[in-house]
Order: sequence, then C-alpha cells, then structure tokens
Amino acid sequence: MRRSAEALLVLTVTATLVSCGGNRSRDDGPGAARMPHLPSDAVPKLEPRSRYGNGPTYQVFNKWYRVMDSGSGYQERGVASWYGKKFHGNLTSNREVYDMYEMTAAHKTLPLPTYVHVRNLRNNKSIVVRVNDRGPFVSNRIIDLSYAAALKLDMIRDGTSLVEVTAYNFDESTPAAAPAVPPPRQGPPTAAPSSLQSQPSVTPSETVVVAELAEPVGELQVFAQVGAFGDRSNAERRKNALTQSGIPDVAVHEDLAASAPLYRVRIGPIADVEQYDLLVVQLEKLGITDPYLISE
Repeated sequence: MRRSAEALLVLTVTATLVSCGGNRSRDDGPGAARMPHLPSDAVPKLEPRSRYGNGPTYQVFNKWYRVMDSGSGYQERGVASWYGKKFHGNLTSNREVYDMYEMTAAHKTLPLPTYVHVRNLRNNKSIVVRVNDRGPFVSNRIIDLSYAAALKLDMIRDGTSLVEVTAYNFDESTPAAAPAVPPPRQGPPTAAPSSLQSQPSVTPSETVVVAELAEPVGELQVFAQVGAFGDRSNAERRKNALTQSGIPDVAVHEDLAASAPLYRVRIGPIADVEQYDLLVVQLEKLGITDPYLISE
C-alpha cells in the first residue's frame, strides 16, 4: 500500500525527533570543536509559509497535533530544551538542514517558519530564533532550541530552563517593518501560532573557543501562579486546598499595582525544571492545568 507524501513526512518527523526535547548533557554539544563566536539573533522578516511540516495535522507517538493558522497573539511560558550534534545535518520538518550553530528552534504547532522571542526566566537573557522544525515531543516542554540558541540563553549545563516564548507577527501591508516584541504579560497568556529561510551558518573552530557557560548572572526567582482572586478569602481557600494536598510553599500575594484588589496564589520559588515538572503533575491531579510562571 502506497503512503502519501504527508504520511511519509509524519514518519520522518517521528524517526528523527524521537528524543527531541529531553534533558541533554554537554556531550550533545560540538565536542572538541568550538564556535568561533556566538551567532547573531535571527532577524524577523516576512516569509512564505513552508510547503512542508505545516500539516494541517500530524501524528507523533499516537498523538495528533494541529498546526496553528497563525502565530498572532501567541505567548507561552514553560520549559525549553535544546538539541545538538545528534541531529546536526539532518533535515528539519520543513526540509531545511538542521545546523546546531544557527539560531533556530522546534515547536509542535507554530507554523513553519515563525520567528519567536525567547526569554530565560532564570536570568532574563533573551534571544530571537526562527522556528523551522517540529518538537519537542516530550511532556511539559514547549520549545526545543538549537545548541547556539541554548548557549546564548546560558542553559547548556542544565539542558532545560523555564522560559517565555512570544511569536513575532507581521502586517502584510508593511512586510519590511519588523514587529517589536510585546512586553512580558502580567497575567496568564492566551494561546494561539506564523511564517522561513536559513540564516548563515557559523562554522565551528578548533582554535577559538567560546565558553559553554557565560559569566554568572544574578538569578531571578520563579513562581507558579495558580489563581488570581478579587476576594482575599477565595485566595486563602485556594491556598489552603493546595497546602492540604501536600503542595509546599504556597502563598497569597497581594498585587498592589492592580487598579482593584487582586490576590494571586503562588507556589515557589521553584528551584529547577525537575521541581516544576513534579509540580505540574501534582496540580493536574487537582484539576489545575494552567499554572502561569512569574519571575521576579
């Protein structure tokens, strides 16, 4: 029985990205060869939607995904991972060649290509990457960054980090004007995904070395917000329910900047991605599926 081109593409995605999105050690980096310098961020520009990798639906590991019509309004906070030499030189989902030294990324549902702004909630470092691949197909991961992108966010050592991802949008009538990145939202985002071409690759060098870990920066504290209430008594009830369920470090934070009384229920600070993964599982058992990450 002959398979369609789209079915073959699904099989290719499954085979090449089977481990896409898991924790990685420094062994997945360039090894003895190093980058001569950090690449510049991707430059957002209006590009046609790729003929490949855009669904409208596809299946990986018996789960179906629907590609978004547009990245308009897309912003999400969660866990980023990275992928390196294991996939270096392989075809991406839109049939470009993956280069671990370029500023690219994989996303499950944003249109290919889409440019996104990624901010590390731990250290406030930020980058711009071009999404040209599918993944990560691991629970509780929202984006898979190239080695170079992860290096610029200072997340190589841990393999994962808590991030904020915001899509760039273009006005069709003024394609030359690159859109500004929206300021970080103070409340939970509304989900929604946009459109590609390779940036010049950076060739590794054996003589000039860029350290895989940037100079230490002051870390920010990250909290998971699990409710916002105008009545403090309702916030206290949510806090008590979480505490009685065995979730530690729950507190009610009064938002003094709000125009009306607002009490946010927060958990944390969250030490690392491992703790966040465990927290997500605990919250899902309580019917809470939309914790919102806040850094300060």
